[in-house]
Amino acid sequence: MGMKDKAGKTQGQAKQKMHEGQQQAQQRGEQAAQRGEQAAQRGQQTTQERGRQMTERGRQNIDDTEREMRDRFDQDYDA
Repeated sequence: MGMKDKAGKTQGQAKQKMHEGQQQAQQRGEQAAQRGEQAAQRGQQTTQERGRQMTERGRQNIDDTEREMRDRFDQDYDA
């Protein structure tokens, strides 16, 4: 095999490896984007759950306050 043939083969292999590296980098980028989207979705779900919990706590507080007011009213006028 001549020097030109050997150099051409080496150059072809280098190009192939470079192409493979680019493909792997693209795949890693796509995977990172997917992980980012998943994290954003989890964050949104967590925010929604917290909102529901706060709403439920607010309802409980209102119910407790109304119950306390009725109890005080009953105590004041029963005495």
